[in-house]
Amino acid sequence: MPQFPEEFLWGAATAAHQVEGNNVNSDWWVLEHAPGSAIAEPSGDACDSYHRYREEMAILARLGFNSYRFSLEWARIEPEPGFFSLAEIDHYRRMVAACHEFGLTPVVTMLHFTVPRWMRDRGMWRHPEAAQAFGRYVEKALDVVSDGVEWVCTINEPNIAAMLAGGENAANLVAHGLPAPDPLVAETLVAAHGIARKVLSTVPAIRSGWTVATQAFQAEPGCEDIALTYGHPREDFYLEAARGDDFVGVQAYTRTIIGPDGPRPVRTDVERTLTGWEFYPPALGIGVRNAWAVTGGVPVMVTENGIATDDDERRIAYTAGALAGLHDAMTDGVDVLGYLHWSALDNFEWASGYRPTFGLIAVDRKTFVRTPKPSAAWLGRVARTGTLPLS
Repeated sequence: MPQFPEEFLWGAATAAHQVEGNNVNSDWWVLEHAPGSAIAEPSGDACDSYHRYREEMAILARLGFNSYRFSLEWARIEPEPGFFSLAEIDHYRRMVAACHEFGLTPVVTMLHFTVPRWMRDRGMWRHPEAAQAFGRYVEKALDVVSDGVEWVCTINEPNIAAMLAGGENAANLVAHGLPAPDPLVAETLVAAHGIARKVLSTVPAIRSGWTVATQAFQAEPGCEDIALTYGHPREDFYLEAARGDDFVGVQAYTRTIIGPDGPRPVRTDVERTLTGWEFYPPALGIGVRNAWAVTGGVPVMVTENGIATDDDERRIAYTAGALAGLHDAMTDGVDVLGYLHWSALDNFEWASGYRPTFGLIAVDRKTFVRTPKPSAAWLGRVARTGTLPLS
């Protein structure tokens, strides 16, 4: 049976706005409550993880995981330009301490899509000083990660962020047919990443990188050049920017088939998830291999992988297939640091609201009671043993 290294990171991931609740100072809170919003429902209390984070950490540790990825909320730490909340910084320091208490290696993300309202009012990443503003925030966030955090993601999915920065495409978080990233926003995000990495490098123990949403672009015969032209600004541009980083995060869910006219819609005769994406476990192996190749051998961390489904057996089947492809890539020489499943919890999934359930742990929408699913126990056994069952 496939064996993974003893030092391999096994865990699950969350994002602050999707689980904390009542993130009232963020741009997404504004979008959710705008008249005629395309967002299915407001995030509201989310999973109340701002108060209950220890519960999910305890569950993950008990199941056998050794890592937990979570994000800091910029809108909480810097609610007004230049004003930093010491209380919020201390809150996230307590989260780091709790990870260590439960034996979980923290993987901390500085920015997971959401920005403060004031950043939104300035035009977000189109503002000429946006990258510098992010760097200033990261300097303050050093107080969270400078003691006991080795792995830091600067920006989550900059390729998706470049498409959604203005909010106009917030309802179009799909794996095919995404609009081209705004070139100015893309360049600003690269600059912001570079500034953040420079700040983080002042702490020798920190290893930093960013995460990229890989799309597993597959060209139909004769469409190879079209696929390259379509795929570069949506994936490879951001992987090229990761060259020389300490690691690169790969976030893989499904594939995108490219025909003569660009991306094909998902076929009606294939299994689809609650997000409408094709059930396609090989996407992870494809994404990891492409990241390794394009970055020129930067170590890879799987920072997200999973499916939205209400059939937990299919979640297990998908994860088993994805891990098999990941192990094959590692056998072929790709340096993979760990696997962090998306998501730890059934949480707020952006424009789709709470209907798509990605979590290993179910959350009661009224009581917030956490209930691990069979998939959580299954993946926990893989984590404890480092062994992927062939069946």
